[in-house]
Amino acid sequence: MKQYQLLIFDWDGTLMDSVGKIVACIQASSRSLELAVPSESAVRDIIGLSMHKALHTLHDNLDDVIYNKMIELYRQQYLELNDTPSPLFEGAESLIQQLDQKGYQLAVATGKARAGLTRVLNETGLGHYFIASRCADEALSKPNPEMINQLLIERHVTPEQCLMIGDSLHDLNMANSAGVDAIGVSYGAHGTSKLSRANPKAMINAPLDLLNYLGH
Repeated sequence: MKQYQLLIFDWDGTLMDSVGKIVACIQASSRSLELAVPSESAVRDIIGLSMHKALHTLHDNLDDVIYNKMIELYRQQYLELNDTPSPLFEGAESLIQQLDQKGYQLAVATGKARAGLTRVLNETGLGHYFIASRCADEALSKPNPEMINQLLIERHVTPEQCLMIGDSLHDLNMANSAGVDAIGVSYGAHGTSKLSRANPKAMINAPLDLLNYLGH
């Protein structure tokens, strides 16, 4: 099996079971502003994008004042008002621990802003396992390859030595654009049939399945 040095994980829908909460918070924020409430499938399709790009996809032709208000409402929903659970997926913590023990470099490329990623890394206790990360307010939004390209440069790793793991087409298309291999996660925002459009190297149905792909 090909040996990778750097494993880059998406966060929402890949390591954390937060898709349901994101859907509920986006819908509630839209409702509060008396905007058309997007369907669950529509929200799932924007998970992984930067918040700005996501909202412009869901609600086109709104002025910046409304967009900024919706971002504020979404954060309030996510941090204070919405009680939808968003735990780590079963096996995710064990996976990260085992990969760290096996000497892989671990990184995150996420649609979250830096403040949001820092919060969940602290809450889950996983922060010390990840040696690098890129967030949506630090690079161009997925599927642009900038997040991965920056991580490759920072870690002195070639594309051939890197593997991206994600649950959305945005993750896999970003990997394709950066010239790195990708693994699709079937249990997150997008299912197997949609992810297969991006021709991932494999699909996994649970976090610990990644160990089998890597030959452990």
